[in-house]
Parts: sequence; structure tokens; C-alpha cells
Amino acid sequence: MNIKKVLITGATGFLGNRVAIRLKGLGYEVTGVGRNKKKGEALKRKGIDFVLLDLENEEAVMNICKNHEYIFHCAALSSPWGKYKDFYKSNVESTKNLIKGSKKENIKRFIHVSTPSIYFDYQDKLNIREDSILPRELVNDYAKTKLVAEKEIDQAFKEGLGVVTIRPRALFGPGDTTILPRLIRANHKGGIPLIDGGKGIIDVTYVENVVDALILCMNGEKNILGEKYNITNGEPMVFIELIQKLFHKLDIPLKTKNISFERAYKIGGAMEWISKYILMGKEPILTRYSVGVLSKSQTLDIRKAKEELGYVSRVSIDEGLDVFVDWLRGEGAWLVR
Repeated sequence: MNIKKVLITGATGFLGNRVAIRLKGLGYEVTGVGRNKKKGEALKRKGIDFVLLDLENEEAVMNICKNHEYIFHCAALSSPWGKYKDFYKSNVESTKNLIKGSKKENIKRFIHVSTPSIYFDYQDKLNIREDSILPRELVNDYAKTKLVAEKEIDQAFKEGLGVVTIRPRALFGPGDTTILPRLIRANHKGGIPLIDGGKGIIDVTYVENVVDALILCMNGEKNILGEKYNITNGEPMVFIELIQKLFHKLDIPLKTKNISFERAYKIGGAMEWISKYILMGKEPILTRYSVGVLSKSQTLDIRKAKEELGYVSRVSIDEGLDVFVDWLRGEGAWLVR
């Protein structure tokens, strides 16, 4: 049996960690790279090779690409706030280095994790397709640099590298330290902002479904090379209904604060100004982007992934929330204390 040798960037992050563990369980030879030494040690205990590595270091990246056949590029600086140069280094320069290493080592397939944030423009949009016209001005520096990284991937494909890109939406599940935990903490601190009644329709995605999609990208036929795929659970849900479901499962009273989009947007803008000019760049509690995400409808069309990858969301939102809640009550309890 030919054991596939895979390299996973961002292996100490939420998605990359799950990919590394799954592939190791499937018998693949897995090397994970990341910046979190403690989480890297945890991967080592599971039999996964781990290298503490800065992807902006071209020489180190060139070396780590040796003796691998497949690369899953899950690493990124993902935040609604930060300096453009930091996003560019993490999201563009790292991708360029990996592309260079992949070409030199004749990597069979480079699977790139991008983002549907490139679609967002503070307007309600439903069933967005991969080939939809993008906003003239992207919403933040994260989205801008991820789109630049996609263009680097597109150019690499034209030059002969076998690449596939996915755009997964709002990941949740065991190990999530951002989306759902932040909502739970906001609830503890007095209430979740319910902008315009929380009527926005959103897509979320259970993390193991995204892992499924990535594996399909690795094993799919050659016709998927150069393509991009939206990935969600395929279960669009009204925001207020999602959080009601979550807190029902947690058996915690849901507390909300009703606020209009216009007022929340102004508050977010004011907090950004204070953070930028008074708090030395510290991330504000609320940003205009966060206001938009919590209020505007945005759902993705995943028919292309179903038809070309054979993607199926095996774990429903309801089932995924059950697993997340069980994890939060045990190993993840520290997140919401």
C-alpha cells in the first residue's frame, strides 16, 4: 500500500488540527506545521510529526515541502481587525512560499483554504455562487489578502501546479474558540447584540464536514484542479433561531440586546476609531464587519461542491451543536468561564 505523505499548515489552528488528526487516523503520513508549541506537542502525542515553523520564512518552507506529496494550506491570519502588512505576510507571502516549494518538490496536489468573506459587502445575498461578481471594495484587510492569495493560487495553476480551493463558511465544532464561544461569553456578560431582530439568514459549517471536503479535494479527479468550491452545511438558518437552538442545548437562558443596524454600525465605527487612535491598535469589542456579519443575510450555493466533489454534509447543524456542547462542558469549559 502506498501511504500518502501530507503536509498541513495551520495544524495548531481549528481546522488544520482536525485535518491532521483525521488523516493520521486514516493511515496517512502526516506532518503538521504551526506556531503554537503546546498544541504541536499534543499533535506529537497522537503520532503526528510537528514542526514549529513561520511560513513567512521562505527557506524553512522550501525545506518542509520536501518528501511530501500533498499540501493542505489551512493557515491564515483570520480576524476582523489588524494591520494590512500583518495580513499580507500571513495570508499572501506564506502562500507564495508554499507555492514555490510545491513547484520545486513536484507536489501532486495543493489544497488551499480560502474564505467566503470575499463575497461580503453589507448587503443581503442568498445562494452566492463561486463565480459571482465580487464587491468592488472588499470588506476588510483579511478578505483583501485572502483574495490576493487566491490569485496567486490561480497563477500557480496556470503554471502547472495541481491546486484546488475551498471557501468554507463559519466553522463550528469541538475546538472552536471564536464564533460560538464569543456568543456564549457575550450572553454571560449581559446579552448578545440582536441587530434588527436577528432576522439575517446565515450559513454555518460543522468542522468535520469541511475536513470531508478537503479530503475529497485531495482524492478527486483531475477535472477539479483549478476550481473553487463553496462549503457549508447546506442548512441556511435565521440567526436568532441558531442561537436559540444553541442555548437550549446548553440549558442556559438566552439574553439578547435589541439594537438597530444603523446604531450598531455607528458604535462599531466609533470603537474602531478609539482602538486605532487611542488604544494603540487593540482589537475593538465590536467592529463594523462584526455588525454586518451578525445582521445581514449571506448564504452560499454549494451545488458545485456536491456535483463535482461528491460533497455531502454528513453531520447536521443539530448534531454538530450536540457534539460542540458536550465538548464545551468538558475539555472546552475553560473557554466560557
